[in-house]
Amino acid sequence: MKKKVRVIIPNYNGIKFLPDCIAALNRQSCDCFEILVVDNASSDGSRRWLRKNKIPALLLDKNYGFAGGVNAGIRATSNKYTILLNNDTVVFEDFVEKLLKRIETSDKIFAVNPMMIQANNKSLIDDAGDGYSLMGWAYQRGTGENIKDYTKSSFIFAACAGASIYRTDLVKRLGAFDELHFAYLEDIDLSYRARLAGYINIYEPAAKVYHLGSATSGSKYNSFKVRLAARNNIYLNYKNQSNLQLLINIIPLLLGIILKGGFFYKKGFLKEYLTGIIEGLTTFKKCRRVDFKRIPVFRRLAVEFELFVGAVEYTVHFIKRRIK
Repeated sequence: MKKKVRVIIPNYNGIKFLPDCIAALNRQSCDCFEILVVDNASSDGSRRWLRKNKIPALLLDKNYGFAGGVNAGIRATSNKYTILLNNDTVVFEDFVEKLLKRIETSDKIFAVNPMMIQANNKSLIDDAGDGYSLMGWAYQRGTGENIKDYTKSSFIFAACAGASIYRTDLVKRLGAFDELHFAYLEDIDLSYRARLAGYINIYEPAAKVYHLGSATSGSKYNSFKVRLAARNNIYLNYKNQSNLQLLINIIPLLLGIILKGGFFYKKGFLKEYLTGIIEGLTTFKKCRRVDFKRIPVFRRLAVEFELFVGAVEYTVHFIKRRIK
């Protein structure tokens, strides 16, 4: 009998994380899922370990990035639900059970994000769902804040693909993850499309997972990540906002680019950031845009309001971190 859930773990040279990740899944309280590791042509012994331990795996011929790797796994999946799980995570024993229980409460739920906890400081939030703002800034809700402040389930703009459950058929119907992104912001892009299609995303703190973070790409900020995130942010806005909406939001978007430029100048990544912006502006036409004729005006206005709320929420969290 087919399991309700497939857990897809994208992997690229993550041999030092895979054993703990898989071991935690093997201790789950329910038997309602199966595992599939999608390996992006690792060269660190990951494939040998997968074969030795008889872990179901999809072995790709090259590194297709997070988006391409995950999409390959989703194309091979017919289970009703898909959990995407980073290899640098250790889930709690009832993780799958709690995510499944929550997403089954409503057909309007596209994705459910668990409480992601910092592996190196287990009293702090890593991610309580993702947000997006009028300035074009994506952010992780609750990062660095006490887990006690995020114990209530709530609506979120986007689910983090590092440890969330999705409706498989809807992921496919919405076009899955945009492989032009390669990595970074592809999960917010997909959740954005789900919101425009009339679905919601939920944060569920009953489901918990420890997350190391930046295990594949390195530190929180590096040349690779800064460039791709800057480029993908251009893609994300072009794809999901109509021309009129982009015109209305042009001032906050430009302000966001300028402020981010100043931030990365201080971090020593201004060149990479500007390279990403330029790349995005010169290649965005390759993106497949949302068909706005099929999106009711009231829904576009509702999402626009969420972007405004996101700007406020981001500002509040920024001030709280500064005060601390």
